[in-house]
Amino acid sequence: MDLEKYRRLFLEEVAEHLAELGRALAELEKDPADAEAIDAAFRMAHSIKGMAATLSYDGVVALAHCLEERMQRVRGAGCADSSADLPLLLRGLDALEALVAAVREGNPGARAAPELLEELAGEGPPVPEPDRLAAAPAPAVAEGPASGLAGATAPTAARTPRELLRPPPTVRVRTETLDRFLATVGEVILTSSQLRALSDSAGSGDAGTEVVEGFDRMERVVGELQRRALDLRTVPLLRVVEPLPRLARTLARDQGKRVRVELAGAELELDRSILDRLSDPLVHLVRNAVDHGLEPPEERRRCGKDEVGTIRVAARREREAIRIEVRDDGRGLDLASIRRRAAEAGLLHPDLAEDLPDDQVAELVFRPGLSTARRVSEISGRGVGMDAVRATLESLGGRVEISSRAGEGTAAVLVVPVTAAVQRVLLVGLGGEVVALPIGKVEQVVEVPAHAVERSGSERFVLLEDEPVPVLDLADSLRFAEAPPAGHALLVLAEVRGSRAALRVDRLVGQQEIFVKPVPELLSPLRALAGLTVLADGRPVFLVDPALVS
Repeated sequence: MDLEKYRRLFLEEVAEHLAELGRALAELEKDPADAEAIDAAFRMAHSIKGMAATLSYDGVVALAHCLEERMQRVRGAGCADSSADLPLLLRGLDALEALVAAVREGNPGARAAPELLEELAGEGPPVPEPDRLAAAPAPAVAEGPASGLAGATAPTAARTPRELLRPPPTVRVRTETLDRFLATVGEVILTSSQLRALSDSAGSGDAGTEVVEGFDRMERVVGELQRRALDLRTVPLLRVVEPLPRLARTLARDQGKRVRVELAGAELELDRSILDRLSDPLVHLVRNAVDHGLEPPEERRRCGKDEVGTIRVAARREREAIRIEVRDDGRGLDLASIRRRAAEAGLLHPDLAEDLPDDQVAELVFRPGLSTARRVSEISGRGVGMDAVRATLESLGGRVEISSRAGEGTAAVLVVPVTAAVQRVLLVGLGGEVVALPIGKVEQVVEVPAHAVERSGSERFVLLEDEPVPVLDLADSLRFAEAPPAGHALLVLAEVRGSRAALRVDRLVGQQEIFVKPVPELLSPLRALAGLTVLADGRPVFLVDPALVS
């Protein structure tokens, strides 16, 4: 028997059940007398126990059974008030997730602490823990898969959190199968473009007109196929933000703090490949907010604040991007310490540090090794992390911004594209080559006389609206052969490594919507190459991320 196959199926199924168990307990936090929520939690624990028993994962079975029995006692009491049991149930959920993670990592024999099992099996309710605070109600959301597999659901009206406890039927599709399907759709789109180019070059007449009309119809059908295929790749943001309230509450409890986490926009959907990589940056930002941002209750009272700190994770759609803000109402960044540390690290000249605007000082936290933490903890403050957040966002074709006000809190904004598979691009010529730049990252294109590009040592710049803007030769940056000098300079203005810059190109080829394929492994060290596509004439073209051009 192929046990590995069944192990994978177990992990896929149990991930969804754990997510639903977490949702049910979150509903109980908001309403300890919610009988429907405790029923849903009981069903999930029972299902996990049954699945684990078929594969003899005895540690999971034992813990799930104890959770099930504890919930059964709450149900038997008429669910008059589950608040006394809830902290213990949440600890049990944490332990259950840890055991499933152990199975995933090849240690199926892991077991929960005997003390936890005994407490769950105890007759009386446990002593309530402090800081039992609920996450703020999330807006109506559309259900998505909680495991590493993509699921497709029929379109439904937005549902309330209560209705999320009863997820709709889903169809399981392996991510590899889905990726192959989408790649095939990309080939259909490419073939359609190539045939269109051939038809445009064909002769006129009735036959030619019929061919053109036929291709018009085909392109409409292919376009619809493309949209449907992309829909299969998208999953709700809920998948990565849902664990954040419990994470924040656990961290805060360990530090003697109190916190509520508000979620908004969790129903928005993103490409699965992007969403999967957003989890770590969001977790890091929430950890930082709890560890460094929020003050202890007594300090917040002295400042006239609610002793319960608030972290709000809110997402909204902006054209072809999703904007996710992580905001806390804590003490804010210590800008004076950042200035001092930046000067000590050689990132700023001491004479310039005091004159640098606060928003630019805040941006320095993304520099590697810059930490102003008063203490080094297991949670954060090791001088690493924020630079990794920026690197992750840039690798996704997005960006991260930060702002802070003393005594009022800090806000970090993550901006990521909705889909990584299809993008609208500006095609530019570099000598005999053509490359693509994401339209969303292009500020504008300007043409200036060649002599307007001045040199200062090894650097080049141009004055635009009386502001010096660095000029980078894109052909040189990508190691392409440069075109002969011309009497003018064509400049594409974009954000390059966090600052405004001008990319010099030879010519504009046009705009086009492209299907983006991964860069070959051999070229993956070239970070500026964000993808590869093929034009209608068969030419391969690289997608270049301006933010990573050096």
